Amino acid sequence: MSIGIVLHEPEQPGNAGAIGRTCLCMGASLHLIHPLGFITHDRFLKRAGLDYWPRLAPAEYSSFEAFLSSHPGARIWYLTTKADRPVSEASFRDGDYLMFGKESAGIPEDLLDAAPEYCVRIPMAEGERSLNLASSCAIALYEACRQLGFDGLR
Repeated sequence: MSIGIVLHEPEQPGNAGAIGRTCLCMGASLHLIHPLGFITHDRFLKRAGLDYWPRLAPAEYSSFEAFLSSHPGARIWYLTTKADRPVSEASFRDGDYLMFGKESAGIPEDLLDAAPEYCVRIPMAEGERSLNLASSCAIALYEACRQLGFDGLR
């Protein structure tokens, strides 16, 4: 099973560290799209990622276009509060990517508009704005892994 987590311009090192740890535990790859709101040897990132971070080896890209060039034909699911469909209605496949936007603004509108059929949301209470980024990544990644039968995980 191969699922990739894509963080589009993440801002908080603690979130990125926690997400990296989750990726490593779930056998997922981590992809960071610049600009980042932190440096990858930030002490807060290392604290959140613990000893997992050095073993993760996240891939970094200068832009979303650079990510696409490195992964032609990638099937990307966009996690956004603006979507109508819940993440549980997505049909995940091995090799899919789950993309999350920066903490302060989410995924840019033009990317969402270009692929509305791949936009999904995590259900939450009416009137609430959003979940923490690290929590959202864990929820969506576990749903994708559940659909794939937790292949390769014990």
